[in-house]
Amino acid sequence: MQTRKHTAWKKNRKFGDVWGGRTFPKLADKIFNRQHNLSAPKNDETTPIYIIDNPSRDFYFPITVDEIKSTLEKLPKDHTDHLTHIWLQKIKKTDYVNGDTFQGSFICGSKVYLIVLHPFPTDNKMRLGKSKPLKKTLNYYKNYTTDLKEDKDGWYLQWTEELIKKYFLESLLLHEIGHSIDSFYKRYWSKATKVKSENFADNYVAVWADKVRETYEPKEKNAL
Repeated sequence: MQTRKHTAWKKNRKFGDVWGGRTFPKLADKIFNRQHNLSAPKNDETTPIYIIDNPSRDFYFPITVDEIKSTLEKLPKDHTDHLTHIWLQKIKKTDYVNGDTFQGSFICGSKVYLIVLHPFPTDNKMRLGKSKPLKKTLNYYKNYTTDLKEDKDGWYLQWTEELIKKYFLESLLLHEIGHSIDSFYKRYWSKATKVKSENFADNYVAVWADKVRETYEPKEKNAL
């Protein structure tokens, strides 16, 4: 594993391109300004390299490294053997509240193929904003939860640990793997190909979710 010290974001230089990046719940335009500062793995290093941040007390990672590895093992080797890093990266609560965070992203450049996954709130509430979410937003999550509620902070979907774990492993992770395959084998990202790349990633989830699906038992938070 690499420590935070060796994997800091460097925002003033261009190292790679960003694919994907589903927010809670929409795409964030700001994601395309993010870069990576990771070194390509050496020939004798086992990949992907896992980087694990310690989330704040308000968030937790609903999936473990072992569960990610198990999911990758269920996929064809040529779908994942190009991945160099998987980063469970912390976020700031203020950024989450302001809608400036994303659930996951794929970033590539300088021989690095990186998937970033962000943590989930400990109250298991997926915040959707002050306005009632559109039907298409709710439809995206309906296979996992339809428990829509409202409080003083706005609208949210209520999840359980088991359901958010299933979503991360069966949908979010696969979506970013789909982006990585699209990048590695098919096309170089551009704004002109944004819709095609999103459709490819969504289709990848539709095809492969059943292959990785199983029953997940809730485990102790942040256990790796």
